[in-house]
Amino acid sequence: MPELVLESNGRTWTLDPSRPYTLGRDPQGDIVFDDARVSWRHATVSFDGRSWVIEDHGSTNGTFVQGRRIRHMDIGPGASLHLGNATDGPRLDLSAAVTPVGGPGEQPQGAAPYAQPGTGTPGWAQQAPQQVVPHQASAQQQAPQPGWQQAPAFPQQQGGPGEQYAQKTPGGGAGAPPVYGDRSPTTFHQFSLGRVMRIGRALENDLVVSDLQVSRHHAEFRSTPDGRFEIRDLGSHNGTYVNGQPIAKGGTVPLGPSDIVGVGHSTFRIVGDRLEEFVDTGEVTFSARHLTVTVDGGKQILKDVSFGAPEKSLIAVIGPSGSGKSTLLKALTGYRPANQGEVLYDNRNLYKQFAELRQRIGLVPQDDILHKELTVNKALKYAAKLRFPADTTALEREARIDEVLRELKLDVHKEKKVTSLSGGQRKRVSVALELLTKPSLIFLDEPTSGLDPGMDRDVMQLLRGLADDGRTVLVVTHSVAELALCDKLLVMAPGGAVAYFGPPEEALNFFGYDSWADVFSAFESYRDYDWAGRWKGSQHYQMYAAEIDAVAAQAVPVPVPQAMKPPKPQGWGSQLMTLIRRYAAVIASDKGFLALTVILPAVIGSVSLLIDHNRGLLVNQAINPRTGTHVPNGTATTVLLIIAVGACFAGAANSVRELIKERVIYERERATGLSRSAYLMSKVVVLGVITMLQGLMVGLIGFSSRRIPGRGLVLGGSTLFELCLPIMGLGFASMMFGLVISSLVKTAEKTMPLLVMFAIIQVVFTGCLFTLHGTPGVNEFSYLMPSRWAVAAAGTTLDFNNIAPNVDDPGSTDPLWNHTASAWGLDMVALIVLGVVCGFLVARFLRRHEPEVMRR
Repeated sequence: MPELVLESNGRTWTLDPSRPYTLGRDPQGDIVFDDARVSWRHATVSFDGRSWVIEDHGSTNGTFVQGRRIRHMDIGPGASLHLGNATDGPRLDLSAAVTPVGGPGEQPQGAAPYAQPGTGTPGWAQQAPQQVVPHQASAQQQAPQPGWQQAPAFPQQQGGPGEQYAQKTPGGGAGAPPVYGDRSPTTFHQFSLGRVMRIGRALENDLVVSDLQVSRHHAEFRSTPDGRFEIRDLGSHNGTYVNGQPIAKGGTVPLGPSDIVGVGHSTFRIVGDRLEEFVDTGEVTFSARHLTVTVDGGKQILKDVSFGAPEKSLIAVIGPSGSGKSTLLKALTGYRPANQGEVLYDNRNLYKQFAELRQRIGLVPQDDILHKELTVNKALKYAAKLRFPADTTALEREARIDEVLRELKLDVHKEKKVTSLSGGQRKRVSVALELLTKPSLIFLDEPTSGLDPGMDRDVMQLLRGLADDGRTVLVVTHSVAELALCDKLLVMAPGGAVAYFGPPEEALNFFGYDSWADVFSAFESYRDYDWAGRWKGSQHYQMYAAEIDAVAAQAVPVPVPQAMKPPKPQGWGSQLMTLIRRYAAVIASDKGFLALTVILPAVIGSVSLLIDHNRGLLVNQAINPRTGTHVPNGTATTVLLIIAVGACFAGAANSVRELIKERVIYERERATGLSRSAYLMSKVVVLGVITMLQGLMVGLIGFSSRRIPGRGLVLGGSTLFELCLPIMGLGFASMMFGLVISSLVKTAEKTMPLLVMFAIIQVVFTGCLFTLHGTPGVNEFSYLMPSRWAVAAAGTTLDFNNIAPNVDDPGSTDPLWNHTASAWGLDMVALIVLGVVCGFLVARFLRRHEPEVMRR
């Protein structure tokens, strides 16, 4: 059986035909490539008994032979193939094995030994020197700086743009390659003077970035004849960043020797005549240093928390209630930055560069971040539409959704409604939603809450798999059953201090107890004990945290407002249309709500018909024979009171739960670039249409069977519609009041008492129960009530000053009821103004549910 020799960039592998070999980025694979364009498990080379074959495993960027993408193909000595890119992807040259002169037991010079199965180390079979980066000597030297550590230009090297430089010297001295943290660049690109290098997703760009976060034509590097360099944004959707700060859409920024340019998951730096590219493939480190959170009154709820998470690791955070786990999670994600300390994403300050780094962080809250009424596929489709650039095609989005569903084994459930899934499956869908944008760092808050032990294990095994696939995962949990799956465990003590950080299997021995129940009981019984001091005086602290903790704490500077307003992946109008379609789909999927929207106005309108029909005239024809004056028609005000209150209740009931039930979804989507005004306007449009149709139905049922004036004040012969318009406006204004209530409350249970209270207040201030005009204070307060203006508008059409005069003071008339077109117009304008004011208040209140680092 013939042996085969593979050679790539100075490395050689001699393949034994008795077993297959996996190619990819997985360090546990057989032939490892450190290139972002190569998939984790890219392809397999094996001998099928007749010839050597290569089989692509559905890799993202493909396997190419002579520029043609292949799936399964016979190969042999003399062939060449590329992984990830047809021209400059990692190249493999194939040749026949040479029998060594010294006998069959010796290896030929320059060839590596057989790749042994299960070795799990990327260093086997590599003859090219792989230099180890020396650690810096002191804690102060180890303090990472935001972005890349500056390194000078270096002499021209021999070899292609993919060739790695030899060695990094401690401290970054002369000849040291530029690095991102402690990493070598993924790729080098030649960049000569006077050249323009365009970056984007489209194939016609000079530098193609296969990242759906990147626009088709995203940005371009420019080199001017005088030797200066600059970056120009080409109207990108997710933005172009310099040193973590977004540049203006279409703007140009000059670049210095230490400036870092961020485009999607890639970052670039110009050194000499080369453009270095660093691709964030997920293997990132993460650390927190001296995080301290202080609330009003000077009370510290998080105290000097420091820990580090290595790449491809799963970190669990546990602790009793009141130990600051939720506060820590908000500090780590930037939702509520710490007052002191810093959070480092691969040695970059998250707080200072949140606008760029937010795209690389996934957060799965305790509550599901999706609409349960939709199918799994639809929920992910709308999420992808909102998160990916506007120039992303539907096929590209669907391909990414299918890829994520296959990875999480959800493809068989894609057409099921989320409500029909089990708790563990729903959590997987929430994780899938976050994986759409390929985050490198994923946070989860109580993902196993409410799940049985079996589902608890499934979810934790899922997180273990996410970490093994090249991501850093941090999970806050109350469950201690599956902690053994984690790489590190962070235990928080009461008061927000660290009580332990290290391997989970050593934790119980550190505390000196046999079970976690005993540990938590000790926390409760000895709340004043210095758990943090005990931890810092331990050997475990020296082993796992002293190095990170050695850096001095520093106050978090307040970022400038522009930096905290990251670009939106979709334009405002595109976001609005997507949100409207999604909200309409959610409502259409809720058959109960649809039925209620029809039944409620029908019942309200029908109730008004129970009033004696003979006395139900909405005009006044009865005349007192002795005085010659009109007899008051109390039935008209009663009918209008019932219709108006019903419209108030229906409008507010439609919206009073809408914001509170989607609060978690809004918080997460806002952090990923959702427009607050587009979100609010989608609610206003959809609910407004529903509410006004309900108002029209109530008015038509309540008014059409009664005698009304022959001609209206404004619409002439369309008196019936003129009477319905104030009821429709009242429903809309009440719906806006309902949104105000929904944005203020903390739980959905509190909405019902407030809804009842709102409806009762509207009854009182309609002006139908007692005279408001002429009552100081009460009349002015009634101007804040939409029912006052709606009843007044209908009253002008019906001439209420004539058919329902003030019996206590017959000479007094309400100016809002004057039978004039101007009075009707004033009443309707006031209704609209109340709705607009409510919309403004809702927008302000929504700010409280956004990441604090994004608030202006």
